[in-house]
Amino acid sequence: MLPWFQNNQFPLYLAPMAGVTDVVFRTICKELGADVMVTEFVSCEGIIQRDDRTRRYTEFTDEQRPVGVQIFGANGKRMGEAAKKIVDWKRPDFIDINFGCPVNKVVGKNGGSSLLKDCPLLTEVASEVVKAVGHIVPVTGKIRTGWDEKHINATEVCHILEDCGMQAISVHGRTRSQAYRGEANWDVIGECAESVKIPVVGNGDISSGEDVKKRREETAVSGVMIGRAAMQNPWVFREAKHYLETGEQPLPVPIGERWQLILRHCALAMESSRYGNERQTMMAMRARLMAYCKGFPGAKPLRTRLCHVESYAEIQDIAGEYLTQLDAGGFAPTSSSV
Repeated sequence: MLPWFQNNQFPLYLAPMAGVTDVVFRTICKELGADVMVTEFVSCEGIIQRDDRTRRYTEFTDEQRPVGVQIFGANGKRMGEAAKKIVDWKRPDFIDINFGCPVNKVVGKNGGSSLLKDCPLLTEVASEVVKAVGHIVPVTGKIRTGWDEKHINATEVCHILEDCGMQAISVHGRTRSQAYRGEANWDVIGECAESVKIPVVGNGDISSGEDVKKRREETAVSGVMIGRAAMQNPWVFREAKHYLETGEQPLPVPIGERWQLILRHCALAMESSRYGNERQTMMAMRARLMAYCKGFPGAKPLRTRLCHVESYAEIQDIAGEYLTQLDAGGFAPTSSSV
């Protein structure tokens, strides 16, 4: 069994999210209590062709361990070759295979969740990756409940992946056709966890310690994965652990502390140079900034300003003006909605 599941541990994963869970955000979430990290997915073809941009997505720090690099593709041999290159370069704690991405540009290349409707190809991909690197590092997989509501086959897929040598499976409780709409089906996730001997990690609609406790008590999952909730509230990991340990909901993080983290995230993003110069970095951060500020008093005009920022100095000015207005009681109580 993977070390982070041993001794009745119940790990909190940060879900891999394209354009979100870069090395900077993973650093922040690790500091705030996330136990296991997974990189943004990378194309096996980009890895094999030694594309510098693709390789950049595989970066992580030792402080983030245990961390896995997630790959996608639809050719077993090529996937195995890519996994071997990543292990040789980076030596992550595990390789994760993306069988769940619903995005058209991935599905259109027979990657991600498209493999859920082609189990022979899914088997080939899983087997070849395990064959290539399974003797060096563990291989895990991430799936959805199925292609659509008429084709729910997650338990079947879990059996296949277990037989192929996967050492853990993450199950997002939505179908490909749902994308991120509707509610996650935790009944299916629970069935998956009960049907295989390897750990199953549940993913979908986890946004609080109460959610974590409910799924731990009501299903057989060995851990949970938190995705979109962490975009707005990376403190969710710390808050969940506090709730599990004490049964008490911690006090909300003060808005001043939230702004401190926002500013730090921007500064770290510029240092990383991933997105280019300062202007390019701040433009890339706009969606992240608006997610952080969702639910703030006076959020609507605030987010209007954030979607036009081009420099770090602008963020500092916006933060200072906002906190001054907040201290002066300048926001009506009803303005907290977005």
